[in-house]
Amino acid sequence: MHLVLAILLAPTNPVAKYVPALSHYLDKVFHKDPFRGIYQPNAFDLSILIPYFTILIILSIYGIHRYFLVYLYMKSRGKAPKPQGQFAVLPRVTVQLPIYNERYVVERLLEAVTRIEYPRDRLEIQVLDDSTDETRIVCSRLVSEYASAGHPIIYHHRTHREGFKAGALADGMKSATGEFIAIFDADFAPPPGIVRQMIHYFTDPRIAVVQGRWTWINRHYSSLAEIEAILLDGHFVIEHGGRNFSGRFFNFNGTAGMWRRAAIEDAGGWQHDTLTEDTDLSYRAQLKGWKFVYAPDIVCPSELPVEMNSFKTQQARWAKGLIQVAKKILPKVWRSQEPLKIKLEATFHLTANIAYPLMIVFSVILLPAMIVRFYQGWFQMIYLDLPLFLASTCSVSSFYMVAQRELYPGEWRSRIKYIPFLMATGIGLAVTNTKAVLEAIVGKQTEFVRTPKYRLEGREEGWEGKKYVRRRAGWIPAVELCLAGYFLFTMVYSFTMENYLTTPFLLLFFMGYSYMGTMSLFQTPLRRFAGSLPALLRPRAVEHAT
Repeated sequence: MHLVLAILLAPTNPVAKYVPALSHYLDKVFHKDPFRGIYQPNAFDLSILIPYFTILIILSIYGIHRYFLVYLYMKSRGKAPKPQGQFAVLPRVTVQLPIYNERYVVERLLEAVTRIEYPRDRLEIQVLDDSTDETRIVCSRLVSEYASAGHPIIYHHRTHREGFKAGALADGMKSATGEFIAIFDADFAPPPGIVRQMIHYFTDPRIAVVQGRWTWINRHYSSLAEIEAILLDGHFVIEHGGRNFSGRFFNFNGTAGMWRRAAIEDAGGWQHDTLTEDTDLSYRAQLKGWKFVYAPDIVCPSELPVEMNSFKTQQARWAKGLIQVAKKILPKVWRSQEPLKIKLEATFHLTANIAYPLMIVFSVILLPAMIVRFYQGWFQMIYLDLPLFLASTCSVSSFYMVAQRELYPGEWRSRIKYIPFLMATGIGLAVTNTKAVLEAIVGKQTEFVRTPKYRLEGREEGWEGKKYVRRRAGWIPAVELCLAGYFLFTMVYSFTMENYLTTPFLLLFFMGYSYMGTMSLFQTPLRRFAGSLPALLRPRAVEHAT
């Protein structure tokens, strides 16, 4: 050690001139009480620090829970359920296709479904169309053509949207002839063998649901699509895998899965008092004693939203729906005779989105908290604040990278570069999802707003000129850009106070809010402008607009 110091301090060593400054900086960082006799805490400081640490601790608990889910998955991944046997005579299956104004993807859906490899006398396909635009004409024509070709397909059209998707599924069940109900949303393209892959799990009479894993038709369309794919991969691999393989409750995702009709009826049927009717029915069925199966080897391609406002709308619907289900279901879960591990996991699952309003409050008080904590000494910031920050944020990277390594063992490292942007995107969603969560808490009902899709299967295809593109972004982008400006100022202040350790965290907040705000306002106009450029300039300009 003395030899190292002697070398560093040698006059000929070019590093020597930086040693005193570094020594002074480290002494300031690790000095336990640099403002002794100068600073005294007061009521204002406590009014900042109490919510600051309360929020940080709550976010850390949810972060530690992410680590726990990774642990559950790694421990239980060899316990994935397998079919107990095979049906000697295949049972009758009804395939339900709920549709609402899906002009661009409905043809792909019907083409895929009519290729399902299952005996036609054992199969029924219901097109449940609530559309109010030309989708209704296209659907009706296609169904008529497929029916004339001998496919067992039926067209149902409602003149109202009562109950939204849940209402359409419930209406379809009134005339359905299948003992089992497979459901595929309009933006999915089920492979031919998917029904046969799922059906044999039901040889176990306790099984209510088989949920397949979603894959992505347009994963490489844009950076936003790549981030969405990583987010959803984590949900399917770690959340579903960890919960189901360890004997805890998990949810049917509303599509790419199959139900036992008797389980739907026993659990009380489809209900539309929440925006996530699939999660609601899942918990009601599992509380009735039915078993669920997550089958990661059964995959179904789907299309990711590529327009920022549509992505935010989808995330807000899911966030609001889960809080609605939490209010409705968690009291029943805790009154049930289920083991404590199931009750705790259900609570973490259904209340996780409460982190978004906490994130907004945390964003607002972070600068004053930094000022107060600075005058209390950097040493305290390192041994108190830093571990809580790491528990809250670093669990995200491990959570999603484990999922990528499991799915893509040969190429997962190439996706590490998306992790900072994924974390920033999660932060940037806070404003949109906070509004959704607060609406759920106060009981404000809103309609089921679908996520439009455009049948984008290659990077060269555009969507900005198509129908369903949202014209107004509302007031939320303005709030996001204000928060981005606030965090830019906070980063400048942090540098002036030589508080460099907080810079990476502040940068994530700045990136998240600025990305959400600018993309919400300018993504569509920029893509339209790029589309008007000469062909040689267009590809690069379009890339910058995604």
